[in-house]
Amino acid sequence: MAAKKKSTKKSKSSGSKARQVEPLSRLLRLPEGPVDLSSIDTRSTAGYPGTGKEDAPALTAALEPELSDLQERLYANGRSDPEQAPSVLVLLQGMDTSGKGGVIRHAMGMVDPQGIQLTSFKQPSKEELRHHYLWRIRRALPDPGMIGIFDRSQYEDVLVVRVDQLVPVSEWNGRYDEINAFEKKAVESGTTIIKCFLHVSFEEQKARLAARLDSPEKYWKYNPGDLDARAKWPAYQQAYADALERCNTGYAPWFIIPSDRKWYRNWAVAQLLREHLIGLDLSWPEATFDVAAEKTRVAKA
Repeated sequence: MAAKKKSTKKSKSSGSKARQVEPLSRLLRLPEGPVDLSSIDTRSTAGYPGTGKEDAPALTAALEPELSDLQERLYANGRSDPEQAPSVLVLLQGMDTSGKGGVIRHAMGMVDPQGIQLTSFKQPSKEELRHHYLWRIRRALPDPGMIGIFDRSQYEDVLVVRVDQLVPVSEWNGRYDEINAFEKKAVESGTTIIKCFLHVSFEEQKARLAARLDSPEKYWKYNPGDLDARAKWPAYQQAYADALERCNTGYAPWFIIPSDRKWYRNWAVAQLLREHLIGLDLSWPEATFDVAAEKTRVAKA
């Protein structure tokens, strides 16, 4: 891939950046080594520049102008030079009620939808089951200039498949290396991968499930099957811990997003996206026509 284009113009908004002591991409990055999810605070607000929930709407909204500008640059580069333009993939994993949908609505909803490619990975279809488990994942990778969002992902094949014993141990155990190789190839092809584990507590999950039964407006969110998965909480926590540890690479690291506080979770993912887009250091594509001549033509039109 060709060298990235250097920006000659600063992004529009930098207010939240000035108040942060350390980048969130450093604070929330999962360290290498064994993973004990029970030791990671699900109510943490690491890196948050405000004082609490009351600041969240304003602080999250303050990211929108800069996110919009950065995403438009990415999209413009994709339109101008699709052979060289990068892409970004935001991968969301977490237990039921951890907030994948909330992040998509509140954090990812701040950018232009025409620059978004959203894929929600449900139970594989009959056609998908006829292929290698990564087949449907490869097909959903974002195009150049786009931000892809995965609601669940390739990790389902070392999570639910493992917990529910859908394939032999030897089969799912070999998938960690396959996933690492797959992600490395995607990164080498120009895709920046932001892997977010939305870390919710056992107690908070119960409260959210109960809340879905308290109002007819939320019945549609409730799935009786979620209780079946909840009953396997320890097994899922171990499966997640192993996936996080074994697929935490330098080119595609995991970020642990404390998710008991919805307002922090949404701000944190938006901030992570902002930091990664800034890191691409993209400028606006140069004109492929004579600007002065076109100004003259427009004036006479």
